[in-house]
Amino acid sequence: MTDLYQALDTWIAAHFDEEVRFLQALVQVPTDTPPGHNAPHAERTAALLAGMGYEAEVHPVPAAEVQACGLQSLTNLIVRQRFGEGGPTIALNAHGDVVPPGEGWTHGPYSGEVADGRLYGRAAAVSKSDFATYTFALRALQALCVSMNLPLKGAVELHFTYDEEFGGELGPGWLLRHGLTKPDLLIAAGFSYQVVTAHNGCLQLQVTLHGLASHAAYPHTGVDALQAANQLLTALYAHNTLLKTRVSQVAGITHPYLNVGRIEGGSNTNVVPGQVTIKLDRRMIPEEDPAAVEAEVRALIEETVAACPGIRLEIKRLLLAHPLQPLPGNAPLVAAIQRHGQAVFGEEIPVSGTPLYTDVRLYGAAGVPAVIYGAGPRTVLESNAKRADEHLVLSDLQGATRVVARTLLDLLRAP
Repeated sequence: MTDLYQALDTWIAAHFDEEVRFLQALVQVPTDTPPGHNAPHAERTAALLAGMGYEAEVHPVPAAEVQACGLQSLTNLIVRQRFGEGGPTIALNAHGDVVPPGEGWTHGPYSGEVADGRLYGRAAAVSKSDFATYTFALRALQALCVSMNLPLKGAVELHFTYDEEFGGELGPGWLLRHGLTKPDLLIAAGFSYQVVTAHNGCLQLQVTLHGLASHAAYPHTGVDALQAANQLLTALYAHNTLLKTRVSQVAGITHPYLNVGRIEGGSNTNVVPGQVTIKLDRRMIPEEDPAAVEAEVRALIEETVAACPGIRLEIKRLLLAHPLQPLPGNAPLVAAIQRHGQAVFGEEIPVSGTPLYTDVRLYGAAGVPAVIYGAGPRTVLESNAKRADEHLVLSDLQGATRVVARTLLDLLRAP
């Protein structure tokens, strides 16, 4: 097998400039979500794949479904490559949508500029990088089969989706619900120095407090929604003291946490605020039950607001993303990635969880054993993902491509 691994490595090295250009082209088409006008990126990706000989299935999500989720356009792509009868179908999933770039960039957020061995741009690391990792790993495997007449069993699917920032229900969730795919194993976009097998869940709620606006000169004629919000914020943040006692047994994950990310309210400086809206984010560890978590948070909110006379409460669920629990069938993926990761990067590749939530949970819920692995550094912070000057170290891209290609070879190799 050593000769086969070396052949894969050699092909990837010889085509690495092409892989970098592919990633640059993907970064140069914005996919800011919101607003979520991402169909043009899927069209560009499909055209680039066609230039490599892949016919991508184009799966546009109906406009009404897209707009109901607050997005503008969304098209998912599937590339299917069958090698031989029998064997597993291994899906490789990366998402193209990303948060807007924000301020403070020293390299253009859509430039794809390469400087000092790094490629800069929004989604360069998370996770357009793995469009490139997975595409070129598959190409290397195909080239090896042709050059050495190598028999493989099974298939590889590329899933390029565009809804991770909004929860994934219109990305992988949509593909799975419509029966467009049911792989046996999944590798999803991640970083190069760890194999992630579990992640946190996330509950997001919009809480609106309705009071009664009045002139600030006559405050007794109104009901101050902001004062009620202040009491609610105190109760919500105090709840974190309890949550810190619920410690996860998954490496890489600590405890649940509740964060208030946005507050809107009031109409003017001289007006008693008649309405305040709070958006909160409650991260849940893999050991927690999502339904119980939501019930607990709702009860805390309701009890706190009930003590505020004249306030009417409205709670709207924005997102309920279940945690990812590791499935026993992921063992072959974990073992292969760890083995080849150590060989390629020269260090142990640990298995861990992540406090993030991802759309990989949707594959797990469908019974597909999954791991998170791809191109990138040891932590999200190192890559500046979701911050200015997001970047990818190109040696990580090449290394991860080698690891994924070798892993596919191990799992599809005919006896």
